Amino acid sequence: MRLSLILRNSSKLPKNYTNFPDRFVRRQTEFIEWETPKLPQYQRRTVRWRKRAHYDIHRPWSQEFQNLNAPNMKLPVIYVQPIKEWFMFRGDRVEILNGKDKGKHGLVNFVVEERNWVCVEGLNCDYVKQNDSQDYYGFITVNEKPLLVPRDVALVDPSDQKPTTIEWRYDEEGNKVRVSLRTGRIIPIPTVAQETIDFKMKEIYIEQPKDTTAEHIKKVSFVPKIKTFEMEIMDEMGIKEERIPYPMFWY
Repeated sequence: MRLSLILRNSSKLPKNYTNFPDRFVRRQTEFIEWETPKLPQYQRRTVRWRKRAHYDIHRPWSQEFQNLNAPNMKLPVIYVQPIKEWFMFRGDRVEILNGKDKGKHGLVNFVVEERNWVCVEGLNCDYVKQNDSQDYYGFITVNEKPLLVPRDVALVDPSDQKPTTIEWRYDEEGNKVRVSLRTGRIIPIPTVAQETIDFKMKEIYIEQPKDTTAEHIKKVSFVPKIKTFEMEIMDEMGIKEERIPYPMFWY
């Protein structure tokens, strides 16, 4: 299969989990090296870094990601296998296909779509001992290393608990679902994938006084008209304009 470099936007899953607005993520990933001051005597000009972004386990809005993509950093070009539509989400049960934990099952707890990476809870870990000395034993930090999709992990079919490949299809109600190609069983997307910092699930979220309710969203608060602001005020207050405007010419 042909490999090509994929430079996609930030992963949808972590962005939804942190509830960051799109403009904040876009500003963090613009890689602006220099721009003119925002003053009237300066012509707007922006100089961006002339290189491709290097994605790692750190999220694009973090300081580690900014340091990794600094102008003086020379990083190798990484080729990523194109995946037409992402199919692994946080909370999916997967099986390890390669490595020291081959054959073990675990739950996905982190996704990096730009590199086709997933981290499985408690598997494929890197153990590092820190702060050890003669007087103190130190402690061990456990870091879950990423696994490559689809080479290192595969979704588990709930019917027989065996790895399988999937295909996106539509059910009778028109919903897009994941279907196992081996058994034909639907693999639902876990509810954990919808969790955010603000709420666990949309169904159990309690609306706050400052939230925009669903009833207000359905109401149309603005209707565009081919009128100026003054014309709309005059119509609402019942003011009629009887003066004839004098001709004006724009050059």
